[in-house]
Amino acid sequence: MPQIKSLEELKRLKAEVTEKRQARATAGQAHVVVAMGTCGIAAGARETMKAILDVIEKDVLSDVVVSQTGCIGLCEWEPIVEVSTGSGPKVTYGKVTPEIARRIMREHVKESRVVRECVIPG
Repeated sequence: MPQIKSLEELKRLKAEVTEKRQARATAGQAHVVVAMGTCGIAAGARETMKAILDVIEKDVLSDVVVSQTGCIGLCEWEPIVEVSTGSGPKVTYGKVTPEIARRIMREHVKESRVVRECVIPG
């Protein structure tokens, strides 16, 4: 990464990053993040991710952004899925099997109803 040599350059870079972040946020009505650290993968996060992508494909959901992240430090709750919809708060789900992932996509992402019994407490 090149060095930033002036305040103007820093401000320009900040504006570019902010614009990209906003474009990403508005690109999808919902943002789904799957924790894919080694602990998550060992617990079944790949199958969870596949289930989420299957729902998006089968239901032709074009307003959902899916991404992955590394370990978020709650290994006992893996696989972990975070969902943000519209201006609502981020909800973190734990022990998300492919079946639970499909339910989260159906109820939370499509119908805006949080699946309370799968939310990580705290």
